[in-house]
Order: sequence, then C-alpha cells, then structure tokens
Amino acid sequence: MRASAIRRFGISVMIATSLIAGAARGDDWVNPKANIPPRAKPQRENAGEGFPPLPPLPATPLRRSEQKREPSAPALVGSITFSARSLRGTNLDWQTTIIDIEKWVDFTNSQLGQRYRYVRTDFSKFSYDPTELPILYFTGWQALPEFDDETIQRLRQYLMDGGTWVVHSSCGRPEFNDSFRREIRRIFPDRELAAVPTDHPLFSSFYRISQMHVRKDADPWKVVAPYLEVVNIGTRAAVIFSPIDLSCGWNADTNPIQGGVLYSQEDALHMGANIVTYCLAEYQYGRFFDHQKVYHQASDATRDQLVLGQIVHNGDWDATPHGLPNLLKTIDQSTTLHVQFKRVPVDPAQSDIFSFPVLYMSGQRDFSFSPEARARLRKYLDQGGTLIVDDVIGSSEFDTAFRREIREIYKDRDLQPLPTDHPIYNFVYDTKMAHLSPMAAQLLGTDVIPPRLEAIQIDGQLPVIYSRLSLSAGWEQLPRAYDNGYADADALKLGVNIFMYAVSH
Repeated sequence: MRASAIRRFGISVMIATSLIAGAARGDDWVNPKANIPPRAKPQRENAGEGFPPLPPLPATPLRRSEQKREPSAPALVGSITFSARSLRGTNLDWQTTIIDIEKWVDFTNSQLGQRYRYVRTDFSKFSYDPTELPILYFTGWQALPEFDDETIQRLRQYLMDGGTWVVHSSCGRPEFNDSFRREIRRIFPDRELAAVPTDHPLFSSFYRISQMHVRKDADPWKVVAPYLEVVNIGTRAAVIFSPIDLSCGWNADTNPIQGGVLYSQEDALHMGANIVTYCLAEYQYGRFFDHQKVYHQASDATRDQLVLGQIVHNGDWDATPHGLPNLLKTIDQSTTLHVQFKRVPVDPAQSDIFSFPVLYMSGQRDFSFSPEARARLRKYLDQGGTLIVDDVIGSSEFDTAFRREIREIYKDRDLQPLPTDHPIYNFVYDTKMAHLSPMAAQLLGTDVIPPRLEAIQIDGQLPVIYSRLSLSAGWEQLPRAYDNGYADADALKLGVNIFMYAVSH
C-alpha cells in the first residue's frame, strides 16, 4: 500500500472509530432491529447436525421405490444465541437479532450461486467442530457476560482447528464492542485483534470494496475506507469483527437508528458476500494449519548443527510456523552441506543475537523495533551477520513497516533490487525465472517473472536480503488461497539459494 493510501486508510479508521466512540451508552437503550421475527421458522442445530460445505457432499443413490426429495442445503453458518446453561453464573437476559443473518445468507447464496443455510445454536449445544459448522455468527448490542473457562477453551480450539468467527456489533454499540474485545483477549492472549489494510483479501474476495457509507443516528452519510478487525491464525483471519453494524437486513437510509452506527445496507451485503467467499477459500488452509510439520532434526544436538535465530516482533512474527522447518528439511535433503539446521526465536533487544550466523524474520502486520533493538541489529550486521526477511503473504502493512524500520537501522544505505545476474539466483538451483502463486499471477498479470529480491549491499556483501513477494507461504506447502508470492516449488528453490548463499558468504 502506498504512503498516500495508508494515510487515507488511517484517516478513515479515525473517522469510523470516532463515530463508534461517540455513540451514547445506556443499559435501557432499545434496539428496533430486535423486534423483527425471522421470516421462516428458525432451525435449531444440535451437535452433529451440520454438513461441511467443502468438499461437496456425494449424492446418495435412491432405491426405485423411494420418492426423490430435494436434499437439505448444507449448513454453513451457526448463529449463536444464549441458553440459561450457556450463561452459567449470570442473570443476563441476552438478546440478539436474526434480521441481518437471514438477508446476509440469502444475498450471498444468490451472488455465489450456492444453497447454504444458517442454523441457530448456542455454546452449550454446539459441537465446536468446524467440519459441521465452518462459520460462527455472533451479534448483539448489550455488554457480554464473561464466558466460562470451558467455553473460552473450546472456542479457541474451534478457531485453531479451522473455524471462523464472524462478529458484528448490532447498531455499533460501544457496550458490546468493549465486552467483545475483553473476551477475545481471554481467548487469545497471545494474538492481537487489529484492523486490516484496505488491500486485504476480505475487501476483494468477491466484490472490490474501496469505500463504505456509514451513518450515525440520522446524521448525513460519511464515506470511509472499509474497516474490519481480525485475529490471525497463521495467515488466515480466524476472527472477523466489525465494530460498526453490518446492517444487511436493515435499510438505514430510510430507517436511521438513534443511538446506532450502521453501514449502508448495500455496502453491508457486499461485505457479507466477501466474508463468506473468504471463509470458503481459506477453509482447507485452516483445517491443515494446526497439523504442524515438525522437522525431524529440530531437536537434535550435534556438533555440526547450524542454529538460525528467528526474530520475535509485534507484527505476527511466526505466521508461517511450518515454513522455515520445511525449508531446512529441503536444504538437508537437496545439498551436500552436511549441517543440521535449527531455528531459535530471539528478541534482538535482549537475546544474544551475535551467536547466530543468520537471522530470519517474517511478518504480516505493522511492527516496530525499539531503539535498543535497532542498534544491536546494526552492530550484528556490521560484524558480518546476515538478516533474511520475508513478507509472509506479500502484505502491504508489513512491507511498509519493514522499509521504515530498515531505514532507521541503515540510514546510510537503501534497499536495492538484486540484478537478475546476481549469483544468488543460481547458487544451488537455477531460479532466474520463478513461477508465481495464483493470486500473485493475477495481481501481476503473468505466471512467471524474474525473482524480485532486494538487499542492502556493502562491499559486495549482502547483510540484508528481503523478499516483498512471499517465500515462506510457499515453503509451508499448504492449500492457501490468498498468497501474494511465489509458487511452492520455486519458493523452496529460492529459499535454498538464499540461505545457502548467506551461510557460505
């Protein structure tokens, strides 16, 4: 994302969040959307009732004597309500709405040409198996109670196993937003709920959404950049949260809500179709991700072991945890260098980074180094160390942050593209041309390109090597839909060349 686009995004975020923060609080606030009953008799979901949307269910042969019946549409979304059992220890009369999910699912089916359905469930009956219900849908306007520890743990496991939790704040109420953020911190104390940039796939998976219309009370509509917050598991947005009402079933143009902050109905429907498309595209990746590949030499101790340090930072530093171990295994199997590799997480402000010949760094979100970390990294690089950096999904947010931070570390040097005849491209494999992932090929308009590595060069040495197009997503070899990078096989070949060149120079 260019600097001007980032500034526009920041301004739009401030406008959107200021609208939410400005909403009046009140326990006696009445939500007019809550008084609308479902159009059809609501379906309840018991554990085991749902059907996986991917892959398609096989047809069941019928005996000639059986009357053919239209099969039930696959259950895709579970709409969470609360029962007395699921609210143990509370006296809260929880309320939710059904109007938005009905319109959201119907509209998305019409656009995607599908027949998915939603079912109603609650935390006490749900099986927490994403193969039965891949998406949980959740909305409300009151402050949430604290979930019990068992629900917290089961929700976390559901999301780690590949499920997606889609949450929006009915009428953008701050009471709900604050309490939901609190519960997310309990579910994922080790992960951040944060806004995504406007070039995130959530804003282009079906419709290209560059702006949205938002309304507070009966005020005039404001045009802002699309805004969603997510919790990432790997490179997948596993929790998708809109603190502004995704008013799929409510037309705020003709029916504004006093005390509400709502997106326009058309914009909300388009966003809803994008969310479903994104979830379906990332379903297989989510299911595979938690089955981590472990490099067989990772824990071996030998005198010929070469230990690499992986930099820990606050921008999703380990979003492709299977990538580097898989690359190290490939190096072990495809080169004559009889060295066992091992990675160790390191904080450059505190760890002894000078004991590592190579530091590896990856990320997908904004991050920053402390002044101490910058100074120690510069000293490490000046003493002959090498820093290899990968933008794990070709994220504009990480790219902007890394370029900012490397300018702070090397004020006297710039990142420069490596020429196509540089020996790094032919060090082990011939990688002077590289195939791209489907998403990168679509964005760049070609399937094959010369690799686009950049580096800091000093007296013929490369202390910093950076790939803006993702390498580690290809190293993982997982079914990923939104990888802006190199195809798996060529990503591995490039990775072998880069690391072997670094340890040999």
